[in-house]
Amino acid sequence: MTSSELWTRATADRYDAEETEAFSAAVLDPTLDFLAELAGEGRALEFAIGTGRVGVPLRGRGVPVAGIELSEHMAAVLRRKVGEDELPVTIGDMAITVVPGEFTLVYLVYNTITNLLTQDEQVECFRNAARHLAPGGRFVIELLVPPLRFLPPGQVAVPFDVSDRHLGFDTFDLVEQVLVSHHFTRVDGDGGAGGDVRYRRGNSRHRYAWPAELDLMARIAGLELERRVADWDGSPFGQDSPKHVSVWRKPV
Repeated sequence: MTSSELWTRATADRYDAEETEAFSAAVLDPTLDFLAELAGEGRALEFAIGTGRVGVPLRGRGVPVAGIELSEHMAAVLRRKVGEDELPVTIGDMAITVVPGEFTLVYLVYNTITNLLTQDEQVECFRNAARHLAPGGRFVIELLVPPLRFLPPGQVAVPFDVSDRHLGFDTFDLVEQVLVSHHFTRVDGDGGAGGDVRYRRGNSRHRYAWPAELDLMARIAGLELERRVADWDGSPFGQDSPKHVSVWRKPV
């Protein structure tokens, strides 16, 4: 049994509407350019494909895409966009589920490796990626750098979004290397003229990992670091970068 928390039907049904920025051309176009170049003439496999935010338009770029997704509800939303014969999705845990064939690219975006809440499972995720890759193929991960520099002594919470529609902050367990993302999302009312404002509260658990730890996981899986950049546009990664896109290669 995976440690990942399952997405519910209600969460899946509203996911696309609440992640509008992630679906924007400004975010997606550099992502698709980066992944399509690495896939080349081969096939791509997306771990935790979700509702198809990346997989569906990548297929539109001419890359044959398959996916693995733990939540049947998220996969059902994807299925409204594209048929099984065009983009096959296997329901299962991305750390152990195996799909047929070899791929030139396996990728895992939007911090989703942190859904695996133990180091052992994250290591198995790298091994599973290597298992699916053809020689010379690449494994790509997009992941935030843990924002621990924002924690003064004695503080355990860091805000990551304070806006009219959403309040978000992370709390940290520094021993277990686990953070909990807390979300308060406005669902109706504007608060004006005595109007009521209601918020929906949600949270999710994640195991954060540093780039160096991921590199060691890759070595365990027989992969070699090829490239690390700060974002999909290829900007340099440095000590102040809030996230990274890392590429590991399976030796020929």
